[in-house]
Amino acid sequence: MAGAGEEPFSPSVLGTREHWDAAYERELQTFQDIGDAGEIWFGEESMVRIITWLEKHKVPLDSSVLDIGTGNGVLLIELAKSGYMNLTGIDYSPSAIQLSEKIKEKEGMSNIKLKVEDFLTPSAELSGFDVCLDKGTFDAISLDPADAAGKRKLYVGSLSRVLKPEGFFLITSCNWTKEELLNEFREGFEILDELPTPKFCFGGRIGNSVTALVFQRKKVKPSILDKLD
Repeated sequence: MAGAGEEPFSPSVLGTREHWDAAYERELQTFQDIGDAGEIWFGEESMVRIITWLEKHKVPLDSSVLDIGTGNGVLLIELAKSGYMNLTGIDYSPSAIQLSEKIKEKEGMSNIKLKVEDFLTPSAELSGFDVCLDKGTFDAISLDPADAAGKRKLYVGSLSRVLKPEGFFLITSCNWTKEELLNEFREGFEILDELPTPKFCFGGRIGNSVTALVFQRKKVKPSILDKLD
């Protein structure tokens, strides 16, 4: 793991918009050719974990849900099939949104809204969500060759703006440990739960190849001026 002030991961093409634009252009062409929706990040079990947690904690089906970096939108499709009605997916890659639109149309899921948005500079209308989901987007930002640390801070700031106080944030990562994610989201968020993920054994030590956590946005404390009103 990185020391103080160090970047935990080497910069990578996986952190660039150009990579994802090209990747989703290929997936879009493949879907048009043979109807293959493309890769499911972290596998189908990752979607099951998210939906199971939402159902177990009785998160209402009309809750507003934002999928950050939706890619092909398959997670939103599965949420819609589970009864969730107020779903939004964003991605900074226009090709990803084109692909997710086509998959949405094929599945007949009219209640999913899809937008080209850069989460690091969200539009004003992107706000007031009850639930935010991230399956690999924070990982990709962490690999950006251009100021990854600064962009992670922007990410946390954006999350604080778009997620309601006491709203839920479910993140799945293969780059960050639980302790590291707790540190990254220490400002304004508290840990609620750790979801079970596949474990591996190496050299007699057991670890997780994937980390999945649930955070809750802390209540906004009233200011002194509020108390005087």
